[in-house]
Amino acid sequence: MVRARVLAFVMAGGRGERLDPLTRYRTKPAVPFGGRYRLIDFVLSNLVNSDVTAINVLTQYKAQSILEHLQHAWAHRVVGRDSFITAVPAQMQMGDTWYQGTADAVFQNLDRLRQFRPDVVAVFGADHVYKMNVRQMIDDHRHSGAKVTVACLRVPRGEATAFGVASVDTANRILTFVEKPADPPGLPDAPEMAFASMGNYIFDAAALIQALEHDAGLADSAHDFGRDIVPRMVADGVAHAHDFSQNIIPGSSNETEQGYWRDVGTIEAFFEANLDLKNVIPQLNLYNREWPIHSATFDDPPAKFVFDEPGRRGEAVQSILSPGCIVSGAYAKDCVFGRNVYLHSGAEVHESILMDDVDIGRGARVRRAIIDKNVQIPPGTRVGYGDAIDRELGVVSDTGIVVIPKVTGLT
Repeated sequence: MVRARVLAFVMAGGRGERLDPLTRYRTKPAVPFGGRYRLIDFVLSNLVNSDVTAINVLTQYKAQSILEHLQHAWAHRVVGRDSFITAVPAQMQMGDTWYQGTADAVFQNLDRLRQFRPDVVAVFGADHVYKMNVRQMIDDHRHSGAKVTVACLRVPRGEATAFGVASVDTANRILTFVEKPADPPGLPDAPEMAFASMGNYIFDAAALIQALEHDAGLADSAHDFGRDIVPRMVADGVAHAHDFSQNIIPGSSNETEQGYWRDVGTIEAFFEANLDLKNVIPQLNLYNREWPIHSATFDDPPAKFVFDEPGRRGEAVQSILSPGCIVSGAYAKDCVFGRNVYLHSGAEVHESILMDDVDIGRGARVRRAIIDKNVQIPPGTRVGYGDAIDRELGVVSDTGIVVIPKVTGLT
């Protein structure tokens, strides 16, 4: 089979309201993750590592952070004829409205699709944490003969009520597709499991154009892929499910990594997925050189641990520290630090995520917290201990995680 010509649309305009205050000044795909990444780096790395290098990133909501990140981290990443990673802001190309849904976002950019003339089109979300061999999904799609292929994750039926769910036959042809069903259908080979949509799709280009043009003329449509486009194509009998548990990443030796996918759309999920990375054997392996997660690089100095004047040793245990961090006579355990974090003498930080340029003052205590960029914690302050200052500084989640928003005006 001749190698397919592929064009990708990455949906990067999500509000991420459940991640407030981390999304108070930026779109969800721009939220930092794992010390040195942003959420969008995962989908872009998956595409580029899969040799899909014609990528349109569709932006809309509070896009400044993501536009700057794309320019710094990704504009130079691919070279050659028909290779690009381009930010495409909402421009009202097809009328007087901004994007009305995910399908409308692609519909308003059909000129880019027609100009590129792809065989297949990948439409992927930008705010999930996972590794995926996209070429394997494309090959699965083309061998199936379907017009659309939906990436699907095996989840227990009791957990599938929060997703779009596909019922399939033994060849993974999708029979029905329902958003958030009360009684999710089981799989033919595992009745206690269900196929949950990951929000990633591969379309035959001609079929996608036809579906989007039809959808644009429907007054009662939400103009959404999961709610409208895919269910109609399922009804036409031309939809296929790609079993994500069978997707193989080159160089992966960690059995728990295969099938790893996280929707980090809540503070609790974001917190847990970050702190998993510091474990001895994390579920997500960031050290696979055959499938790297790319991001921006900076000229920061190495991380440093020093004794302070009283002779206390700077120490970090089971933690991730990014370049530029200084731990001076302070102690950190079970933490993930972004770039240029500074812990002053006598400070202690436990089970926390500190993003770029956070400064923890002398003798301060921090636990179970997410502190966004450029925040300074004054000397002697206690964060995460149930004091009134927790809510004065930020937001406290249902499980007691303190989230302090970044300094405004900075990306």
